[in-house]
Amino acid sequence: MFAFCTAALLISLAACASAAAQEPAQLPSGGGLDASRVLELRYGKDAGAAPDTARAAAPAKEARKAPAPATQSASAPPQAIPGALAPLVLEDHGGKAGSSVPLTFGQVFRPGALRPSDTLQLALADGRRLPLQADLKALHPDGSVRHVILSAAPPQPAPGKPLVFGLVKGGAAPARQGDAGFADALRSGADTTVQLTIDGQRYSAQLGQLLARAKPALWLDGPLVREWQVLAPLSGPDGKPHPHLAAQFALRWYPGLERARIDLTVENNWAYAPSPQNFRYDVRVNVGGREVYAQEGLTHFHHARWRKLFWLGGEPGVHLRHDTAQLIDSLALPNYDRTIRIDERALSRLHERWRANSEPMQPGAAVRSMPTTGGRPDIGLLPGWATMYLLGMDRRAAELTLGTATLSGSWSMHYRDARTGLPVSLADYPYMARAGTPSGDARNRATGKNEQFPPCPSASACETPNKADIAHHPGLPYLPYLLTGDHYYLEELQFWAMYAALAQNPAYRQGAKGLLKQDQIRAQAWGLRTLGQAAYITPDRHPLKDDLRQVLDANLDWYEANYTRNPAANRLGVVLKNAKDSTYAKKRGIAPWQDDFFTSATGHLAELGFDKARSLLAWKARFPAARMTGAGACWITGAAYAMVVREAPDAPLYADIGEVWRATSTDAVRGLPCASAEMAAALKLRPGEMSGTSYSVIGMPSNMQPALAYAADALGEPGMKAWRQFMARSVKPDYGDGPQFAIVPRSIKE
Repeated sequence: MFAFCTAALLISLAACASAAAQEPAQLPSGGGLDASRVLELRYGKDAGAAPDTARAAAPAKEARKAPAPATQSASAPPQAIPGALAPLVLEDHGGKAGSSVPLTFGQVFRPGALRPSDTLQLALADGRRLPLQADLKALHPDGSVRHVILSAAPPQPAPGKPLVFGLVKGGAAPARQGDAGFADALRSGADTTVQLTIDGQRYSAQLGQLLARAKPALWLDGPLVREWQVLAPLSGPDGKPHPHLAAQFALRWYPGLERARIDLTVENNWAYAPSPQNFRYDVRVNVGGREVYAQEGLTHFHHARWRKLFWLGGEPGVHLRHDTAQLIDSLALPNYDRTIRIDERALSRLHERWRANSEPMQPGAAVRSMPTTGGRPDIGLLPGWATMYLLGMDRRAAELTLGTATLSGSWSMHYRDARTGLPVSLADYPYMARAGTPSGDARNRATGKNEQFPPCPSASACETPNKADIAHHPGLPYLPYLLTGDHYYLEELQFWAMYAALAQNPAYRQGAKGLLKQDQIRAQAWGLRTLGQAAYITPDRHPLKDDLRQVLDANLDWYEANYTRNPAANRLGVVLKNAKDSTYAKKRGIAPWQDDFFTSATGHLAELGFDKARSLLAWKARFPAARMTGAGACWITGAAYAMVVREAPDAPLYADIGEVWRATSTDAVRGLPCASAEMAAALKLRPGEMSGTSYSVIGMPSNMQPALAYAADALGEPGMKAWRQFMARSVKPDYGDGPQFAIVPRSIKE
């Protein structure tokens, strides 16, 4: 376990504000841009103030809109004293002056940065030292700290005067603050009751009674804060449990401050409860005898859940800004371009969208029906609003990122095992299925039992506008769990990861292996992303940690056997739906943008430390790189919507990218010099512009950018050559509108 202590940190906020106020240089229009000139115009001759891993980000589009106010940029991170692991900034948000703030947050570290035997100090810039509690959750394979939840009680910042502090090693543990038992929290007024009225019948759950009857799990356990968790069905007037509805409480108690946070989740999630269905009810929540939430006529969808937070003593009026550079350098997050200045109007639109859809069973900023086609801000390794939060650390971006992740419980894909109390696992139910034949695909051959989830009594009983879809599911809970350490977000990540693994028919996924190979390529990409993030960040002692790793490992083994280590695998670096099928160009083609999603997901897993993903990335990265610089191809159409990759549906794939380009291109384009004015005219493009809506943050070239960034890091000079060619395009998006694809190579140095 960690010990706990304090020290000092100096940060220059003036440097941050100065860099944020500078407008980026504009690029000239036209083709044939020199790559070094692109970098110089984008960052200046002396780019020392910008992170050296973000030099090659996309400049503004040629026909730029009128400048809009921008939120604070993360391009100039606070400058810490030597030895500081991470600087942070706490801002006032209407808090009580002169008070101490209950503060708990998640912190991720890169391998080797912190050992479990190290102690941590929390220090303010003015030299004051504060005690710090650290709850260790996950380690890297080398034994160093990966993820820890930190807690402190800093003073409330004054309006307009942020409180700057940082983490350094060394010091002694803090003394225990007051009575740390939950009985003291309940006596202080934290006891909470949730009551549902369904068809005149009342069902309820009381926090105090559940804590007294059960043995609650401890999520946080230290001298400054403790958090107890308990889950139980709601009980009717006769004391009998409701067959479907349950309440999950998390009571977080800061004894030294006599402050408590009550985290309430109401669930309709039992995986094997007969006759699953929607329920319509009136809900009331009381904390300390005072009603704090009420809603009439709430329709609670089957296998969905909703969450509300309540504070004893008032919600802390603060906003915490994490250090963007430290988070990205930890490798837990992709290498997003830190020089991007978030567009104020784009962020405001997304924030308003979330506010208008923020009640239980609503989607927040996400698309309610996930199978909806077309580009949108929730598609990517992280959603657009989450990257806005990461890069700008704006309070509204935090609200909509955390709020939409909370509402990820609104979709009907949450399956909880009543036996374990955890999200269901393929290790326990290898043949579980949402549909199928009970006596066939869903029958466990070893036990003889049917593992298909019970069907709804009728189609109307389970109607919901919230449609889950692995091929389009956004990565909602990962960043929120990293930065808050909230158990709710961890479970959301686990629910979605297991859903990605079980969504396919048991025969297709090979039972407990949870193989994604039978689904469309983008489903494989986002399924791997979510599985990898869950396997990476789930606490080491959590019962699902090994299960998630095994499913991810089984998938990577399959790709290795069929592609990376397969001498007969295609030479293009293309992944097909099931190694035989393709659905574009009359079964002769593929969607390269979907393939790019797969490459970027593989690159993300490789950076998370999964070794098998590294070899898969090295094989996979050849395809996006070849589309930019391969012999016989022209990079102008490297991000086409579809590409022909074989002569006939049953023919082998072409041997090189030149054949692909010739088969895909029209007669009017095929004979023209690459990137020439004649080719641009034939394609109705500007000179040097790529096809596929190059100016859009969700266009095909933008979809391609993360794949090329990871290819540049994986392939060395061939990858960097492809990246430089990509950077030489003349029309680029303004990623301030949505930076979800604004990933750049880590290997670019000054």
